[in-house]
Amino acid sequence: MAQPPTDIWTTLRRLTAARIGLARSGASLATAPLLDFKLAHARARDAVHEALDPPRLVADLEALGVPVCAAASAASDRQTYLMRPDLGRRLAPEARAAVAKDAGQYDVAIVICDGLSARAVQMHARPVLAELLPMLNKQSVKVAPLVVVTHGRVAVGDAIAGLLGADCAMVLIGERPGLTAPDSMGAYLTWRPSAQTADADRNCVSNIRPDGIGYADAAAKLAYLLAAIRGRQLSGVQIKDESDRLLSPSPARI
Repeated sequence: MAQPPTDIWTTLRRLTAARIGLARSGASLATAPLLDFKLAHARARDAVHEALDPPRLVADLEALGVPVCAAASAASDRQTYLMRPDLGRRLAPEARAAVAKDAGQYDVAIVICDGLSARAVQMHARPVLAELLPMLNKQSVKVAPLVVVTHGRVAVGDAIAGLLGADCAMVLIGERPGLTAPDSMGAYLTWRPSAQTADADRNCVSNIRPDGIGYADAAAKLAYLLAAIRGRQLSGVQIKDESDRLLSPSPARI
């Protein structure tokens, strides 16, 4: 008996989480993919509004054997944070004093912000740092006490690096949720940030999660970029991530 022809879409779906070759009923989506889309959309919306659990995240990070400080941005609540991006880029006045007490001379300040997906940093920050911190230790990088910021955006790391006396800011932050990834984390590195720092002055590693860039690979990329940034004393579009070139070629498949 002849085998039925293989559905090309079934084969392709094994290679991507994107919605491809969706079944239709007339001019509309079939019920199953429509319900799946609505569920993904609801999860993305929930991720944006989900609150960070700072005490739990601080405890998770302290288990790595490093000092951790909790702070808050100038946005007083989640709704204000979403409506006023500018407030998420600034520390609350009382938080500035809490961060400044750890001032010193550091190579990098690592800041963990909830961003637009608190779930992302709640899940992924600790395992990434568990891989990254030993790499930085081997490179003799002096790391400032970690800072967990509630209602923070990328630029809040600029002020924190300045308060701590760090040459470079590394911000781990929850990215805008998508329909296939409500828990994606990004990392931004900036050399000697200031109030004049622009987005072009930052380097980014995006889509950090088990189904994207895995923890070990993300840590390796961040360690590589930080070494390149410190070596050239600049960051942004003039620094390229060439860490993949350092990977050994995969053995030929038989």
